[in-house]
Amino acid sequence: MSDPLARLEVGYDIPARPGMAEAEVQTPCLVLDLDALERNIDRMAGLARAAGMRLRPHGKMHRSAEVARLQVAAGAVGLCAQKVSEAEAFVRGGIADVLVSNEVRDPAKLDRLARLPLLGARIGICVDDPANVADLSNAVRHHGTGLDVYVEMDCGGARCGVTTPAAAVALARAISEAPGLSYAGLQAYHGSMQHIEAPEDRRRAANTAFDKVRDIIAALTGAGLAPGVVTGAGTGSWALEAASGLYTELQCGSYAFMDADYARIRADGNARLDTEWEHALFVQTQVMSVPVPGRAVCDAGLKAHATDSGLPVVFGRPDLKYLSASDEHGVIGDPDATLAPGDRLRLIPGHCDPTCNLHDWYVGLRGGLVECLWPVNARGKGF
Repeated sequence: MSDPLARLEVGYDIPARPGMAEAEVQTPCLVLDLDALERNIDRMAGLARAAGMRLRPHGKMHRSAEVARLQVAAGAVGLCAQKVSEAEAFVRGGIADVLVSNEVRDPAKLDRLARLPLLGARIGICVDDPANVADLSNAVRHHGTGLDVYVEMDCGGARCGVTTPAAAVALARAISEAPGLSYAGLQAYHGSMQHIEAPEDRRRAANTAFDKVRDIIAALTGAGLAPGVVTGAGTGSWALEAASGLYTELQCGSYAFMDADYARIRADGNARLDTEWEHALFVQTQVMSVPVPGRAVCDAGLKAHATDSGLPVVFGRPDLKYLSASDEHGVIGDPDATLAPGDRLRLIPGHCDPTCNLHDWYVGLRGGLVECLWPVNARGKGF
C-alpha cells in the first residue's frame, strides 16, 4: 500500500513527517504527547471497568479515527458523535458503534443517518419529540436499515430533552412501536455541570440532576419501558454518575487530551483535574518577535486555538503568560525577558474541542521525535 503522506510536503501540506525532531515541526500545529495520551486512555478505561460502567467516549472532542481506535482497543464500546457527518467520518475510520448523542431533524441529514448502518455500523440517535420518531422511522424503512433510539431528557442543562416523566414515557412508547427503530434507553447528559469548579457545588448540581433522572427511570420502568442503557456523564462529573446507581454508560471525552478549562476544575479533596489527567494536547508555537523587553509575540493566534473558554496557558513555564490573541499572533508576557525569536513553546488550549477543529493534523511525539501524523478526520464536519 502506498504511503498517503508520500506526496505531501512539510510546510505546505503537512506540519511534519515521522522521524523528525520536535524542533523541526512546522508551527503553529497540534502536537500530542503520545505517552500521556495512552496513559489517559488506559486509566479511564480501567476506572470505567472498575465501576462496572460501559465507556463511550465523545469523539467531538478529538475528531480523530486514530484516537477513537485507541479508545476502543482499551475497552470503549464505541463512540459518541454530535453530527451525522462526524458519525460518517468515524464509521469510515473503522468505528463500528456510534451514538449521535444529539438530535437530527433535517430531511437530508435524516437520510444520511439512515444510510449509515449500510456501512456495517450500529448507529444510535436521540429524540425529544414524537414527530422526530416518525421521521426517523420513515427514513430507515426507505433504506431497509435500523437505528437505536434514545429518549433525551433535560437534566438541567437547558438544552434539548423532555422535562417530565410523562413525556419520556410517551416518547419511549412511540419509539418502541415505530418500525425500524429500537428503543435503546435514556440520554441523560448535563453538559454545564462538567465545568462547575468547586466539588461541593458540582455535587449539588449532580444530585438535582439525578433526582430528575431517577423519576424518569421510575416512570419508564413502571410503564414496562425500563431503559436498557442510561448514558451520560463527562470528564468533570463521571465519578458522580458512576456512583449514582442510575447510569450504565459514561460519555467522557476531554480526559484523553485535557485543556486549561478542565485543569482548573477541582475533584473531591480539592485536587485539580490536571493532577488526575495529564495534558496530552498542545498547540506548538514559535516566538516570532520580541519587540520590547518583556513582551514576546508567537505565531499561534485565534486561528490556532479557540478562546471561548479562556486563553491558552504556556505549558511548563509559570513565568510566562499568554496575554492576548489576534488572528495570527499571540502576545506573551515574559517579565524576565527570557524569550528570543525562534524559541518554541507548548500552549495548553483553553478548550480542546473547538481547537482541534481548527487543524488538519495531529503530530504525535514520543521521546522528542515525531512518531506519527494523524489527520483530524472529522474536522469541519458540522452537518
